[in-house]
Amino acid sequence: MATIDAQVHCYERNHPGRPWHAVLAGPPEVTAADMIKAMDEVGVDGGLLISVYTMYRWDASYAIAVRNAHPGRLGLIKPVDANDPKVGETIAEWAAMDGTVAIRIMMTPDISTDAADPGINRVLAAAAKHDLPVNLMCRGRLEQVSELARRNPDTTLVIDHLGLEQPFQPPAPKQPWAELPKLLALAVRPNIVVKITGACTLSHEAFPYKDIREPVGRILDAFGLDRCMWGTDWTRAVNLLTYKQSVDSFRAKDWLSDSDRATLMGGSLTKIYGWSPK
Repeated sequence: MATIDAQVHCYERNHPGRPWHAVLAGPPEVTAADMIKAMDEVGVDGGLLISVYTMYRWDASYAIAVRNAHPGRLGLIKPVDANDPKVGETIAEWAAMDGTVAIRIMMTPDISTDAADPGINRVLAAAAKHDLPVNLMCRGRLEQVSELARRNPDTTLVIDHLGLEQPFQPPAPKQPWAELPKLLALAVRPNIVVKITGACTLSHEAFPYKDIREPVGRILDAFGLDRCMWGTDWTRAVNLLTYKQSVDSFRAKDWLSDSDRATLMGGSLTKIYGWSPK
């Protein structure tokens, strides 16, 4: 079974031709070569490359260029603007592009907190039409996500980063799992899946971060392995741990069985997104 990282980022140095909107935690740049080298060094077969909203907003051109340089290793996910009346056209164009696996809504303060919001529901309906899952950066909005899932039963909703606040630098939050019950409550919605991305950044211990195992185990039990996907959120996590540690912590032989690990670290992703590295 292939090992697939559910979330990685690449970006080039800030320059006038493709200027950054803001600065993301991480190195000055993470090129295609950098990301592929990191994956090769630890035996990760592929990854889902998410265009960096912090830097590029709705412009996915750099992520597309990176993926086109490594079409067998990377799939593509693009943020879309739920407030754009023409977002359906954007989603249709994205769905027709080689390597596309999903779209993403960044649930920032300018995105409505109302589950009946026409813009959000327009995105979810268009995604279902094109058989694209929708990734949701939705910490603090899990109750809204539950209602969105109920209203859009044919759309697969993917909760980014456990739906929890995660740090950009040490230390981890004092109560990193405080909102875990809200996440577990979403398990009753069959069209919701969870990305176990960045989980190690919530640890108060050194590698292999054993204190995350009990809460992560509760998520796996609630949703089932087929509705959970492992990932690193590289390079957002770079100030807290290495890429190798992000991978090896889930490969520890005293935690998951070989079959569970294979499902969590690639098997479920292949089914949910309909994509695998070649």
